[in-house]
Amino acid sequence: MSTTHENGQLKRDVFSQPEFRDRLEELPPSAKLVAKVLETDEPLPQGELAEKSLLPDRTVRYALNRLEESDLVESRYSFTDARKQVYFLDV
Repeated sequence: MSTTHENGQLKRDVFSQPEFRDRLEELPPSAKLVAKVLETDEPLPQGELAEKSLLPDRTVRYALNRLEESDLVESRYSFTDARKQVYFLDV
């Protein structure tokens, strides 16, 4: 399965990449769920991740920290609102 970025470039399904799966396997279920949400709707701010995953804000924050520590997720400031950070899978 593949998805398309906003700029039209084709992106491989990161969950089928062995290295990505190995690093993700070691993380808690909340981090896996957040990564799955980011696979389909990226980039997203923390609040939207909480809404889409149905997880509490604190749990999403913990999951994002774990994903960033494992180099699976990166963040940047939002182009539309510089006060917010958005998160996306690091592929």
